Amino acid sequence: MKLQKMLVLFAVIFFLTTSALDARAQTAFAGKVYEDMSRPERLAFVGEQARRIAREISGNDYEFTPAFEVDIQKAVTQYAQRIGNNAGNRDLRLVLERGQAQAPKLISAFRARTVSPLFGLYIPWIESAYVNIASPNSMGAIGMFQFVPKTGEHFGLSAEDLLDVDKSADAAARYIAESLETFKGDPMKEALALLAYNRGAQRLTRDLAVLVNDQNKQCSICALTADRSKLDETFRNESVFYVPLFFAAAIIGENPRAFGLQMQPLSAH
Repeated sequence: MKLQKMLVLFAVIFFLTTSALDARAQTAFAGKVYEDMSRPERLAFVGEQARRIAREISGNDYEFTPAFEVDIQKAVTQYAQRIGNNAGNRDLRLVLERGQAQAPKLISAFRARTVSPLFGLYIPWIESAYVNIASPNSMGAIGMFQFVPKTGEHFGLSAEDLLDVDKSADAAARYIAESLETFKGDPMKEALALLAYNRGAQRLTRDLAVLVNDQNKQCSICALTADRSKLDETFRNESVFYVPLFFAAAIIGENPRAFGLQMQPLSAH
């Protein structure tokens, strides 16, 4: 009984300490926009918010390495520099406005497949900036979720369906759910599911076999990023940025006021 009481006491102390730290962190950034933060403050803010997003999509605490958090912070800064400074569709204010318009159907599609709606909100930010792109890119991908026809066919989409936002959102939710099952043994399966969306599950499985071991498996996505030079050119030039970009998009989209944008988080729509 004494041992049980001690364990309960330690749990209460841990909870109160963690809550106090979170409160102090929030107070430190209260009323301060990202642009006015010092570099250490930016890193602290990004690290705190990245872990919060991770808890939202996984229900668990991610153990990001400092180097990976720097990668996320760089992506946040790149996005933040586009607020009001780019003409046309690249202005981040316009991206968020399009995201607000699409948010209800994206959230609904992913919840229907029991997948965190944050996947549905921020994958199309990266892929298309919420534009339902009709012209194929160099890989033949089209639509808001940028499916190539072969992948779309795997999820039951016709060529016309690739431009149907509701159907492509449902297919993307099933894609993520399938990848979550594939990587279910990994403590960061959600980050791997994101990477698989860009890289493909088979190639990602080979990457993990090459680079992840008992010493670095607690943050497999960090291990892949840290040793990017050992992987192929596609990974080094494209895939390595995908997960940091997702977290950066989610940090901005869920904290728009911290970036001087007077709007609600996308997940509130």
